[in-house]
Amino acid sequence: MFGLGATELAIILVIVVILFGARRLPEIGSGVGKAIKNFKAGVTDSEIDVTPEQESVSDQAAGDGKKSPPSEA
Repeated sequence: MFGLGATELAIILVIVVILFGARRLPEIGSGVGKAIKNFKAGVTDSEIDVTPEQESVSDQAAGDGKKSPPSEA
């Protein structure tokens, strides 16, 4: 994994514990987990609907689907 061995990972863990403290580690882990979960959900739900909305039947009946030109004041 990225060329990191057990000793490198242990050193990184010690540095993180020193920087953030043991009490904040669960909060940080929870935040990272939620971020990864939201990212995965966003990637899998990446379908975007670009179809234009159609006018409803009542709008078409009222104006026959024609738009009037803008009036000049």
